[in-house]
Amino acid sequence: MILPDNSELELPEGATGRDAAAAIGPKLAEQAVLVRSNGSVKDLRLPLEDGEQIQILTTRDTDDPDALYVLRHSSAHLLAEAVRRLYPGVKIAIGPPVENGFYYDFDFPEPIAEEDLAPIEEEIRRELDEGRAWERQEVSRDEARRRFAEEDEPYKVELVESADEPISFYTQGDFTDLCRGPHLQDSKPIKALKLTGLAGAYWRGDEKKPQLTRIYGTAFYSQKDLDAHLERIEEAKRRDHRKLGPQLDLFHFSEHSPASPLWHPKGMVIWNELERIRRRENLNRGYHEIRTPIIYDEKTWWTSGHFPKYEDLMFKLEVEGRPWAMKSMNCPGAMLLFGSRPRSYRELPLRLAEASPLHRNELTGTLHGLLRVRIVTQDDAHIFCTEDQIQDEIAGCVDFARYTYELFDMTASAELSTRPDNKIGTDEQWDRNEAALERALALNEIPYTIAPGEGAFYGPKIDLFMDDALGRKWQMGTIQLDSQMPSRFGLKYVGPDNAEHDLYVVHRALYGSFERFIGILIEHYAGDFPFWLAPVQVRVLPVGDEHRAAADGIAEKLKEAGVRAEADERDETVGKRIRDAEVEKIPYVIVYGDRESEESLAVRERGGAQSTQSLGSFIAGLPSAP
Repeated sequence: MILPDNSELELPEGATGRDAAAAIGPKLAEQAVLVRSNGSVKDLRLPLEDGEQIQILTTRDTDDPDALYVLRHSSAHLLAEAVRRLYPGVKIAIGPPVENGFYYDFDFPEPIAEEDLAPIEEEIRRELDEGRAWERQEVSRDEARRRFAEEDEPYKVELVESADEPISFYTQGDFTDLCRGPHLQDSKPIKALKLTGLAGAYWRGDEKKPQLTRIYGTAFYSQKDLDAHLERIEEAKRRDHRKLGPQLDLFHFSEHSPASPLWHPKGMVIWNELERIRRRENLNRGYHEIRTPIIYDEKTWWTSGHFPKYEDLMFKLEVEGRPWAMKSMNCPGAMLLFGSRPRSYRELPLRLAEASPLHRNELTGTLHGLLRVRIVTQDDAHIFCTEDQIQDEIAGCVDFARYTYELFDMTASAELSTRPDNKIGTDEQWDRNEAALERALALNEIPYTIAPGEGAFYGPKIDLFMDDALGRKWQMGTIQLDSQMPSRFGLKYVGPDNAEHDLYVVHRALYGSFERFIGILIEHYAGDFPFWLAPVQVRVLPVGDEHRAAADGIAEKLKEAGVRAEADERDETVGKRIRDAEVEKIPYVIVYGDRESEESLAVRERGGAQSTQSLGSFIAGLPSAP
């Protein structure tokens, strides 16, 4: 075996990860939880291969995602054991670890509620007090099918039919589950566990199949880590855009058009600031704005390849006996516009930008405030270029993304998805294109990971992420290289040799969508938007009726200076109006009474700081917009 320090470890044939840990030392063997091998995870019980590069993770790797993964996977199995003991007749489905926790899906004889989680959690603690150890056993498909049929576990029987071999069981106590692993050696490392909620989930994500009950939970190697995680959850609830959006009068949803936000004037201020930046930067970076139809005939979608792959996500209609569909992506319009006349190499690269509403028939169970809606406005662009121009165009997109995310004090990162098994094109082409994307990320100093085999069949892609104020990672935009769609539309360019040549297109969206981006910004800032993004930047409060005219005058002069200002002349106490401004998270409040004038204004900043300034110095000191 090759260890992380490049030293070699000699082991007998068939030795496992646990054997490797024991060969290094008894303490390591006791604390080992997982083997990381060649970029993937491996159960300690599995045999190692000659020359394999391994890293043994232990209970000391408390923040390592893979170490947490195996801890939470084993915790999910403890949950299933507890539920089956407490609810005779329950059917168990699947229980994987997920980001920040785990879940398990059950088919209960009778519905359960949130208050039922406490006794289930108590039963898991009893299991932990007793102690559990996991044993792995490989079985034949027939044996697995027979066992779960005898136990009347129909979901497990179905899973057996589609399971990859070798098929394995993991047993702890008197509970045995169908599982690929990996799992802990025993339950001792699980020092803190919490069940966090309930949800409905269709079996295998298919709304035509039974709806199951999903129990969510999380687990850590220490109570301190769990407490910190629960505090982050509470803070996330306080920042939830679904609560803050209506509270700040930004948007709301209506049952008359589900999952489609109605944007209020204050919400549109934020939208328009994002649009201002998008248009300015597109202009500065050589993009041309276009606008294309919202509805296309069915033939267009078959040409683009969106039918049949995305057909179920699209709203379809019939007009004059012809089938049509509302666009869920902007690509076909850009292709049709490019192909509207012959194109010369002198026109390339041609950067076409479009931000228009898209409609997607997302399943009800997947909808989530602004983060998953049915009307999506992408800051799309399609860059038509030659093969020689790919490197520079990708680098330009990555630079654009970095610039955009830094405006909002967010750290950018990326995932580079490489060639899948069903790729088209030569290995030489893929080598060149993947290298172009990788160089663009390195050039812009954006940290990235590689997702082997996750690229589209026609080209590699970059998925862009941002880390918010709570350290949460959000997937945002994408940069995708494509030679297939131009070919499907018969697009060519005429080269200097007067012959037609194939071309590439770079699909890119940096906000991802305006809706999702604004939802994330609300949570990132907890509604305390920076001055340039705040819908109302300054509110002027007249103390009494006799101060209203002067307060209006102050507000008007602020507006003339380009400040979004308003006067609050409601018949409420000054204290009440100040508190309301704090709740609405307005950056500055000016209180105007008998002692105030344009040369001496009482200014209150968001957060409580107070000062006395002249109107001129106040305006001069306001932050400028990026």
